[in-house]
Amino acid sequence: MDLTTTTARFAPQMLSVLRIVSALIFVAHGTQKILGFPASSMNPAMFSLPWIAGVLELVGGALLLIGLFSRPVAFVLSGEMAFAYFIGHAPKSLYPALNGGDAAILYCFVFLYIVFAGPGPWSVDAQRARGRY
Repeated sequence: MDLTTTTARFAPQMLSVLRIVSALIFVAHGTQKILGFPASSMNPAMFSLPWIAGVLELVGGALLLIGLFSRPVAFVLSGEMAFAYFIGHAPKSLYPALNGGDAAILYCFVFLYIVFAGPGPWSVDAQRARGRY
């Protein structure tokens, strides 16, 4: 067995790992904005843009974490991150390393990838497709 065969064998599971790890980190942004944990100076007013982003990060991130409605949720979150980049980061500088938007860009494209690739085998969506739920 060569390296390509071995790595290709585990690609579906690694897609699930990518989704889970990305969602875990993403949920932390939502908990910070909405629940104040971990503690920060961020305390957005209800129904403001940062508050709506926090709700999307918290709820969407949790759904993506378990892999439920993964494709539509990932689509919405990808759009949120594109919006966040162009509204919050791009006006500061042309360069992502200077405007702090590099994470938003990565999230945008990881989530966009999940829209097309799916959630992977370790997800509620995959379990539902197999008829276990």
